[in-house]
Amino acid sequence: MKKQILFVDDEPCVLNGFRRSLQDLHNIWEMYFVGSVDAALNQIENVSIDVIVSDINMPGKDGFEFLKILRESEKTKNIPVIILTGCKESDFKRRALELGAMDLLNKPVERDDLFARLNSMLRLKSYHDNLEQKVKERTAELTYSRMDIIWRLGNLAEFRDEDTGNHILRVGSYCKVIAEQLGMGQDFIETLFLTSPLHDIGKVGIPDNILLKPGKLTSEEFEIMKHHCVIGAEIFYQDSKIMQLFQSWQRNNLQMQIEKMMDKNPLQEMAATIALTHHEKWNGTGYPKGLSKRDIPLESRIVSISDVFDALSSTRPYKPAFSESKIMDIINGEVGRHFDPEVYDAFMESMEEVREIKAQFSDEKIHQMTLKPDVLTVTNN
Repeated sequence: MKKQILFVDDEPCVLNGFRRSLQDLHNIWEMYFVGSVDAALNQIENVSIDVIVSDINMPGKDGFEFLKILRESEKTKNIPVIILTGCKESDFKRRALELGAMDLLNKPVERDDLFARLNSMLRLKSYHDNLEQKVKERTAELTYSRMDIIWRLGNLAEFRDEDTGNHILRVGSYCKVIAEQLGMGQDFIETLFLTSPLHDIGKVGIPDNILLKPGKLTSEEFEIMKHHCVIGAEIFYQDSKIMQLFQSWQRNNLQMQIEKMMDKNPLQEMAATIALTHHEKWNGTGYPKGLSKRDIPLESRIVSISDVFDALSSTRPYKPAFSESKIMDIINGEVGRHFDPEVYDAFMESMEEVREIKAQFSDEKIHQMTLKPDVLTVTNN
């Protein structure tokens, strides 16, 4: 594939000189010649440019403004730029380098010098592109691994109860679409999507005779069941033992890096918060703290309605699956008591997507699930 090179100069004679001196390279380079910064920006919108050669002194937007625009855009910030200057313009040269120019060429430009500089910049661009692709691939692998581990961990609580099936998958997906409807930021949405499946992880500490009881719990049994919120929070709040593995490396900078990462872990923080407070109610009658209204973290208010909707939709040891009309009657009656009215409105606005998730990830339909960083791909056997 030909490399794309853009020349920018307001003097037609300079551009024509470039055309003539490089005409024998058309078989390996696709070259574009424009007379202004605006024309260059328009060309960049339509073509993926590998290297730019630009003059500094131009009417309208000059080369300095061009450099600023290029470096401020995610699309163009890594394009190598060679700046053309006069021999005596030392102050211009320094300023161009400070603004991100990768190389400088004095006018008039020698053909061999220009060819050598362009080749050097193309190698640099190729190296950067390859490195960026490897980083993207590695990031995708790490994201996949993190998601896979989190969802497997979330399945711990459900593993003991086959009737709950794909509950955590559906709850995570419901939470995502509700948070999107509420207009939350991408970081919040992604963190909620990853951590909401861990809301019931504390059930690993509840005895089977209570967790799997096919009937109503006694008041004593229910008190034990409620303790799963505290157990779940404690799982995430416990002091990590990972630092003990690095005690022998106390003089190594790695320890400081790990300590810094552990000081602020948004996944751990949200997972702990959700585990502890997803059974709190809007009117303050929930557990374990009796929080009310906006004292209940938003993530937990979103998980609450998602969890209840899916629980009512699913067969459990103590109940059959309810029809949607019955479910909505129950949920509607709890708005302002159990559920945050604003979150309820977002839930209702998302109902079409909720139904699609419920159908796509039903316990009867799904036999194999593959998690990827940005999408859940389901294969039916």
